[in-house]
Amino acid sequence: MPIFPAIPPAAVRSALRTRTEIALLDVRQESRFAQGHPLFAASFPVAHLEAQAAERLPRRTVPVVVYGDGDGDAAAAARRLRELGYTEVSLLADGLAGWTADGGELFEDVNAPSKAFGELVAETAGTPSLPADKVATLLRHGTEVTAYGNAVSGGTAPVVVVDARRFDEYATMSIPTAISVPGAELALRVRALAPDRATTVVVNCAGRTRSIIGTQSLINAGLPNRIVALRNGTIGWTLAGLDLEHGQARRAPDVSPETARQAAAAGWAVADRAGVRRLADRELRSLDGASRTIYRFDVRTPEEYQNGHRSGFRSAPGGQLVQETDWYAPVRGALIVLADDGGGRAAMTASWLAQMGWDVAVAEAPPADTAAADSDGADSGGAGRPPAPDVPLAEPAAVADWLRAGQAGVVDLDTSRRFLAGHVPGAAWALRADLSRPELLDRLGRTDRLVVTSSDGYLAAWAAADLSAAAGRTQVLALAGGTQGWAGSGRPLESGQGEMLSPALDVYRRPYEGTGIDPDVMQAYLDWEYGLVAQLGRDGTHGFWVLTR
Repeated sequence: MPIFPAIPPAAVRSALRTRTEIALLDVRQESRFAQGHPLFAASFPVAHLEAQAAERLPRRTVPVVVYGDGDGDAAAAARRLRELGYTEVSLLADGLAGWTADGGELFEDVNAPSKAFGELVAETAGTPSLPADKVATLLRHGTEVTAYGNAVSGGTAPVVVVDARRFDEYATMSIPTAISVPGAELALRVRALAPDRATTVVVNCAGRTRSIIGTQSLINAGLPNRIVALRNGTIGWTLAGLDLEHGQARRAPDVSPETARQAAAAGWAVADRAGVRRLADRELRSLDGASRTIYRFDVRTPEEYQNGHRSGFRSAPGGQLVQETDWYAPVRGALIVLADDGGGRAAMTASWLAQMGWDVAVAEAPPADTAAADSDGADSGGAGRPPAPDVPLAEPAAVADWLRAGQAGVVDLDTSRRFLAGHVPGAAWALRADLSRPELLDRLGRTDRLVVTSSDGYLAAWAAADLSAAAGRTQVLALAGGTQGWAGSGRPLESGQGEMLSPALDVYRRPYEGTGIDPDVMQAYLDWEYGLVAQLGRDGTHGFWVLTR
């Protein structure tokens, strides 16, 4: 049984302040993580550790500090990381209790670094915003602009609303007339949507951060229009009693080569001010084997990435990368290298990451042999995940027969959100940690044969390996190919509420996510965001700064 050193909180904070590489991993369920964590902690649930480690922690010698709900889960995560080849694994001395006792600040919610940074940008740069009722008045009395830059109704002045979130979020709910222009696309595409400088551009997201960063991106890029954020996004719109649209699919058009050149020049003017450097292909190749963590991200849209991308670069649309740095790059102090097609999206994204204290560079134009996207995600830009353990597999046909005959129980170990979206008919869902509870098999009605599954079967194989050692007379198998293999065999999935053997603690539902959120919860979320700048002042590890004119 390995013994892991305990690192005092003061040493962790020192590394964060000096940008010495460190990954601070919170291995609790996401819902617990969202209740309070250090600013630069990354949510890294132990149940999904094997699937995430190689991509999110690409250097096996990176210093990793782990904490959880107690010594048990933290030590279990540390042991598994050691088994996966990570050599510098430690525990946070006394866990979160030690962190707070030593004066450390705790931040609620998820993506806290980016949200706190957004509030600092709004306060420091004076990012302009309008409340929902004022924007609604603009839309009633102004001229609405379509996704192709055309005016469609009479009025005194043209108005275009652009939604800076992911397209799927926009499709779920959107401001009336809004056009989907995810974060990094704004500085590239808004010129085509608002060629008339008299057009007012309103940038929205669900809450505050992406609208603040998007609005300030357009201002920093020098667009001559009046540019404002919709204050508090769709939350503010809802709290004002205004109706949202659902199921919309308006997207910004492609831009001309001249517009792309203008966007690139504007993006680099900002990136140069932020100290972003360019990397020639020779310099990029020289980074291979470097003794530091390097993240390589392609900031274009997912569709562009799938149509072809530079080998070794993962897809990370620029707006989401700035919004979710704790997910994409949990190693604070790492080097981030960005790529695009030369249209300025990487430069603008890099300018924000530099202000967030990252060492960031942009790869110059890709070589002629740009790789085609791998449909299985193997070309992820990080070390490949280790092979799954060799465990007994059950083919979908056999599992289907067993289910019909009542000869097996099936448990899905993927996230509860994925389970509800689509699962093997008759399967139950459970937290991986709960599988060791004897009463769980009793609830399934089977004690002699258990089939575990996950989206592609990878996590299920790890869980089956762990379970087999302690399962007694129970035969434990992994579904071959996982839930995707089941569907690929032509068998249907069912969606909606299945049998939940564990509470759905694995997923934290954001107060700006989806519909049907309690207005009090929305308001509490906004109040929390408004308090983030004060928290940054107390924290002292962030290193953020903001470009001002």
